[in-house]
Amino acid sequence: MGSTNIPDLTSGFPVDNLPIGGMIQGKVGDDDVILARQADQFFAVGANCTHYHGSLAEGLIVGEELRCPLHHACFSLRTGMAVCAPAFDAIPRWRVEQVGPRVFVREKLPALAQHPEADIAKPPNSPSSVVIVGGGAAGLAAADMLRRRGYDGPVTMISGDDAAPYDRPNVSKDYLQGPLPDEWMNLRLPDFYKQQRIDVVLNSRVSSIDIHQKQIQLQDGKKHKYGALLLATGADVVKLPIPGARDSDVFYVRTWSDARVLFKRIETAKRVVVVGASFIGLEVAASLRSRGVEVHVVGIENQPFERTLGSEVGRFFRALHESHGVIFHLGKTVTRLDGNEASLNDSTKLPADFLVLGVGVRPSVTLAEQAGLKVDRGIVVNEYLETSAPGVFAAGDIARWPDPHSDHPIRVEHWVVAERQGQVAARNILGYRERYDTVPFFWTQQYEVSLKYVGYAEKWDAVEMDGSLDGKDCAVRYRQGGKTVAVATIGRDVTSLEFEAAMEASIRKLPRATHG
Repeated sequence: MGSTNIPDLTSGFPVDNLPIGGMIQGKVGDDDVILARQADQFFAVGANCTHYHGSLAEGLIVGEELRCPLHHACFSLRTGMAVCAPAFDAIPRWRVEQVGPRVFVREKLPALAQHPEADIAKPPNSPSSVVIVGGGAAGLAAADMLRRRGYDGPVTMISGDDAAPYDRPNVSKDYLQGPLPDEWMNLRLPDFYKQQRIDVVLNSRVSSIDIHQKQIQLQDGKKHKYGALLLATGADVVKLPIPGARDSDVFYVRTWSDARVLFKRIETAKRVVVVGASFIGLEVAASLRSRGVEVHVVGIENQPFERTLGSEVGRFFRALHESHGVIFHLGKTVTRLDGNEASLNDSTKLPADFLVLGVGVRPSVTLAEQAGLKVDRGIVVNEYLETSAPGVFAAGDIARWPDPHSDHPIRVEHWVVAERQGQVAARNILGYRERYDTVPFFWTQQYEVSLKYVGYAEKWDAVEMDGSLDGKDCAVRYRQGGKTVAVATIGRDVTSLEFEAAMEASIRKLPRATHG
């Protein structure tokens, strides 16, 4: 939409020009506002996502929800509330009035109450206290949702990290290129935890869980009783021993602290070897190249992302990185580091100021195993994210849940999945008995290319390409047994949202999605 063609919504907009399910972006004073129609009702809301300011006018309407094209956050058109992560904060609303054939956007409406999602009555269940083990995506999303639903009991978050919950995806992306100010990385500012009475205990690890006594013990000996427990311990990086390498020669990128140290080291680096052609590895490679560092990627893979996205998409990303100067050594491993020289298993020698390893993670399930919870390549949970012990829930990278879209239990290491599971687990802690049936979603940003992935394709027997990878405009459909189980898109954000909505509708019988 050209800047000279943006309607002033206070002057009215023709009803006939806004179809059911449609939306238009306009102005109300200095504010960018979306006017949306669903059936015979009209809504006016802010035009930018509260997560990373994505243009909601380029998103999708599903029933009375408006979905962001960037990271699939969902907002209620009626209340403005963020109903689904990764956004937590509401978008503003305006009063709308239809007068004859035109609809007018009037004054801005006041913000909703502090706990707008709380029922008039108390939640069905109100445990004496809630303890959350883990200070990442799932943990914060759960704590936030407990308060949003009106829970007023004690909430304690135990975190082994040295920082309150932060935007972990940016650890391997923007932060290494920045750096970014703390307030940009923090998911919530310190005052939030005080106002919401969430006790965040940092630099602390749980040593044991007694599910019979409903008690956890920290490594420093302190104990915490709980009425309900959420395990959100995430995953630990896989560490590889590199003969000849000192600790100062090898970097892993999992935490904000890791990124701070690596950022400082990059300042004097000229050549770096990245071990692992994973999403983390190649996001780090892109960040290093943005700072002028020579990058060699060594990986056992034949192509990057081949197991997740297939060889054709893998070749595209390899070519993308090569166009930015990255040099690949695939089908190989690093066998030794001598000073500033890395040796590969084919006798190749690479100059390296240091190594960055991105070879995967493992779910952190030791606590659960020791507590006697059922574990099978993750903590086994039911459709409500409850473990084998009543009152003990799990969410995020550690949870293996019965996914209705896959017809078998799965475990997914995606940021948005962790946040959404944390939200559902919180509601179920409060007794709402809500099935977790959300479609898995993740994204990766490398250089100028953003790829969105919806669904879960552990395996596939056919790949359908619509559009052009080289043109950075395509949808790749992964099919198994005649059914599309996942879609990866580049430059087609609405297609990604539409597939997500279609998968949800197939089991929830949701309204048809529309794009304004």
